[in-house]
Amino acid sequence: MPTIYFGDQQIVCQENDNLRRVLMQADAPLYNGIAGHIHCRGLGTCGTCAIKVIGEVTEMTRIERWRLSFPPHQAGSGLRLACQCRVKGDLTIEKRSGMWGSGK
Repeated sequence: MPTIYFGDQQIVCQENDNLRRVLMQADAPLYNGIAGHIHCRGLGTCGTCAIKVIGEVTEMTRIERWRLSFPPHQAGSGLRLACQCRVKGDLTIEKRSGMWGSGK
């Protein structure tokens, strides 16, 4: 079973689990500030669950590429949307600052 390292947390999950759901069930700090109350509930449209992922997850979805291609995000930033990722192996997660987790 894959292990996710997020800050001080180690979260064990099943392969192919949705990353956003796993992090939320573990009370991991996926959302910054008000984003915890106004996010899109996993539809991939708000971009507030953007994270840096080191490890194997599924390929980017069409909606994920679309959302990460405009401000405050930018294409090629290396960020992923947790709501659009499925876990394929051990991961290390980094959440950046700012409402959208873009570091801005």
